Amino acid sequence: MHETTVDAEVAQLARVHHGLFNIAQLDRLQIPQSARDRRVLTGRWEVVHDQVYRIGGAPPTWKAEVLAACWAGGLRAVASHRSAAALWDLPSGRHDIAEITCPRWRRARHDGLVVHESLLLEPCDIAEIERIPCTTVARTIFDQAGRVAPGTIDLDIDAALRRELVTVEALVDVRDRLATKGRRGAVRFRAVLAGRFGSDGGLPESAPERLLARALVRQGLPEPVAQYVVRDHRDRFVARVDLAYPDQRIVIEYDSYQHHVGKAALVRDSARRNAIVALGFTPVTATADDLRDKGARVARVVRSLLDNNRGCVA
Repeated sequence: MHETTVDAEVAQLARVHHGLFNIAQLDRLQIPQSARDRRVLTGRWEVVHDQVYRIGGAPPTWKAEVLAACWAGGLRAVASHRSAAALWDLPSGRHDIAEITCPRWRRARHDGLVVHESLLLEPCDIAEIERIPCTTVARTIFDQAGRVAPGTIDLDIDAALRRELVTVEALVDVRDRLATKGRRGAVRFRAVLAGRFGSDGGLPESAPERLLARALVRQGLPEPVAQYVVRDHRDRFVARVDLAYPDQRIVIEYDSYQHHVGKAALVRDSARRNAIVALGFTPVTATADDLRDKGARVARVVRSLLDNNRGCVA
């Protein structure tokens, strides 16, 4: 193969693989060893891992680092855990490490590289993002369950369901296949799914709403209904509120500020609030400060309203 053709072919491979190419691809192009050695020696190619190369001068991005680790791990190696969560843009993801799962790691470890060895990785657990093999969303959330708090698992599930990256059925399938006795994270994963899908609550629309709901429960209040629909006496839609205690006619709205700026937003929000109040609901507003104080203020307000409601009934 002509020298110019070699460089063009390899450049095309690297262009779609985050600046990288590997020895298997070079073998398929039938590039002789002498041509490979010459390019490494002159710096036109850089060795990233054993049998993994980067075009000289290509930026060493995090995604390139993750893909290089997958290739170094062999044909069945995939990005997993925190790296997979980051690729799927889930809250528990991290971009400062490359974390992979493969049947067996036979090469030297590198700083910033975390390797999990596992034979329990089926084809249905593997997907691909931007040419990077990775665990599916359901499998990623299960793997993370052994390493993050239940609240973070909830946030991952919220984000994935909201963006339609995963289905409840896929989460249940992973639970039934993998969440067996003794498996790391199995008990926590089962508990989170049971707590979520065993209730009638809706799906919170944002991470702060999920955190606020959990904070209220920790403050000793019942779990609120998420994304509750307020309807008028003719069953017509009035508003969808973040959290609610419907039986006590209490609704809670998380105010993120950025969605409530300007005169038009003020008029809209005021009309909506007035319509809710006219139907006998008491609105309670929560902000980022309430998350910082673990929901204590909102819990006091809600508890006072609950006490007043009980007093009125008596």
